[in-house]
Amino acid sequence: MSFETLLRNRRSIRKYTDKKIPTAIVQKITTAALMSPASKRSNPWEFVVVQDSEMLQKLSESREHGSRMLAGAPLAIVVAADTTKSDVWFEDASIAATIIQLQAEDLGLGSCWIQIYNREKEENVSSESYVKKLLKIPDEFSVLCIISIGYKDEEKKPHDLEKLAYTKIHLEMFK
Repeated sequence: MSFETLLRNRRSIRKYTDKKIPTAIVQKITTAALMSPASKRSNPWEFVVVQDSEMLQKLSESREHGSRMLAGAPLAIVVAADTTKSDVWFEDASIAATIIQLQAEDLGLGSCWIQIYNREKEENVSSESYVKKLLKIPDEFSVLCIISIGYKDEEKKPHDLEKLAYTKIHLEMFK
């Protein structure tokens, strides 16, 4: 599959079959994440791979809205970063999360980014503190997102090139 085809076809998938993802495929996804670029090669990111259905259920409760699909996903990868290693950990972790999604798509899987950073589970309880407590993530780490991954149980049309917002592209200067 060409990179252009990969980008056109990758859509946020929120419904998955109950088919388990083989270990070799999980390893391909996590290996791709480890090859993500990072500022000054600081590699502040860390990844928690979750396949246990009980933990996936608990993670699905990490936000009031937008995380429920984790209960039906066979795999989730929590993307965290050591904030003491880099002042641009957020960007580095975001790149790694995107690479996870692109690798999943390339392997025939669907995925969805679930924002955790700066979100709330409920009033006075952040999504991040909830996830950190569940997964025993150390204090110096921030949790950026959770990527749900699974075999697609919904179809979405590829991006329509004719409908892209080409007006957002500016040549030489912002106009």
